[in-house]
Amino acid sequence: MRIATFNINGIKARLPRLLEWLAETQPDIACLQEIKTADEGFPEKEIREAGYGSIWHGQKGFNGVAILARGTDPIEVKRGLEGEPEDEHSRYIEADVNGLRVASIYLPNGNPQPGPKFDYKLRWMERLRRRAADILAEEIPAVLAGDYNVIPHDRDVFSVRAMQNDALMQPESRAAYRRMLGDGWTDALATRYPAGGVWTFWDYQAGCWQRDAGFRIDHFLLSPMAADRMRDAQVDKEYRGREKASDHAPVWVELR
Repeated sequence: MRIATFNINGIKARLPRLLEWLAETQPDIACLQEIKTADEGFPEKEIREAGYGSIWHGQKGFNGVAILARGTDPIEVKRGLEGEPEDEHSRYIEADVNGLRVASIYLPNGNPQPGPKFDYKLRWMERLRRRAADILAEEIPAVLAGDYNVIPHDRDVFSVRAMQNDALMQPESRAAYRRMLGDGWTDALATRYPAGGVWTFWDYQAGCWQRDAGFRIDHFLLSPMAADRMRDAQVDKEYRGREKASDHAPVWVELR
């Protein structure tokens, strides 16, 4: 089973790229982030014609997450995280697909930091950790996939100096991510590439793609039962270089 995550950066603007990627790579499950559309604008028809059932949690203009499943419909388990009733951001959706629990996650960016946006990021990460603990307690194969907006280690960024003041690699962000690993989750790409140097995001500015000035912020966290079944984890890097591409590349993990 191949599970993929892809921050699409606007599903309407990049629908041709999304359908192209689905047709060429045929993941069994695809988690999308930053779909940037209200619920009624989600292209369910086109995605179903491509062979995928889908559920989504949209928001007009920004945020938004979805889960696609090849040849079946995801069974929704949860949308949104508990802990802040006033939080209206569409950043989390969770489903069961063919015996696997899957969550699509778009974690807050947190910039500028320090400030209220960074505080919100850290609170959100703690809310995610609580939900993740509940999933672990079920002792099921589970995958938490998405754009975490956290650069876990110095080896996960092209230049530590360039990003040292960014919310993505502050000690507090990294510590929150590390606590989830300590709870029992496995970082799939870090396991596959322990030396780092693997990027999933390249900014549109300053020729970052051309210079390969990227960093790793799209992650798969695997529960123990899923981690035991991991065969491989990779980045579909070349899709970042296509016309009108997202600034993220798709990432995937393969489970036995």
